[in-house]
Formats: sequence, structure tokens, C-alpha cells
Amino acid sequence: MTTLTALWIVLALILTMIGMFGLFSPALPGLPLLFTAAWLVAYAGDFHYISNTTLIVLAIITAFGMALDFIAGLIGAKTTGASKKALWGAFWGGVIGILFGLAGMIIGPLIGAAAGEWWQKRNLVSAGKVSIGTFIGILVGVVVKIGCALSMVSIVIFSHLFVLTAS
Repeated sequence: MTTLTALWIVLALILTMIGMFGLFSPALPGLPLLFTAAWLVAYAGDFHYISNTTLIVLAIITAFGMALDFIAGLIGAKTTGASKKALWGAFWGGVIGILFGLAGMIIGPLIGAAAGEWWQKRNLVSAGKVSIGTFIGILVGVVVKIGCALSMVSIVIFSHLFVLTAS
């Protein structure tokens, strides 16, 4: 193993740790960091341990996890019968919430959905119901994102181990 290969692997491990932390922090793109780490490991191993096909699968998992995480709160709100204003409120609450860190990412869509529903129907019970649906959707999105991350890490580890045991 050359020094440069070792450097790529160390960088991939650092990106993996940051990516895992990024699953819970809105400021860090966890899944793209994990994908980048997997690509670095593949590159360091000359794509012998991790193939291009495996990287394509990892890219699909990354895209799926990011998309679902982004829309999960909206889906949660919609399942409780949210109005269009509530959905837009959840969206804009999430966008504005990014500015306030993790708490803002959680509370922003809730407040936005409740405000949009209140604005549409002037019904506090309906606004509360939509807010709870949004919160459940956000939690489901985080769980899916964690599942995608664990799948990605497992695929990289098993790809690497499978090639090592087969050689």
C-alpha cells in the first residue's frame, strides 16, 4: 500500500465519521459524504474492491435517501389532510429552519405547517393535527436516512470483505 493510498483511505474514514454525524445535523450532507467516502475507497483500491456497479447502487441509495428525507415532512402533513397552504408552510418553515440549526430544522416545518393550516382553515385542532403529522414524517425521514447510511456502509464493508476472501 502506497502512502497516497493510505491517505485516501484515512480521508474516506474521516468523511465516513463526518457523514454519520451529518445524518443528525442539517448543516452537513451525511449521505453525500458517505458516498464520497465510498468513492475514495473504490479509487484507493483501483476499483478492485468496490466496482462501478456498486458505486451506482450507492449513488441510487444516496439519491433516494436525500429525496425521501426532503419530502418526508410534507408526506406526513399530507397524510393528516393538510391543505396546500399547510404544505407550503411546512416547506418554507424547513427552509427558514435551516438557518437555526437542528432545532430549526425540526421546529420550522412544524410551525410552518401549523401556520399554513391555521391560515387556510382557522381551526386550531386541524393545525395541531397537521403539525403532528409533519413531525412524524420528519422522524420517518430521519429513520430512512439512517437506514440508507447503514446500507451504504454495509455494502462497502461487504464488497471489500468479499473480494478479500475470494482472492
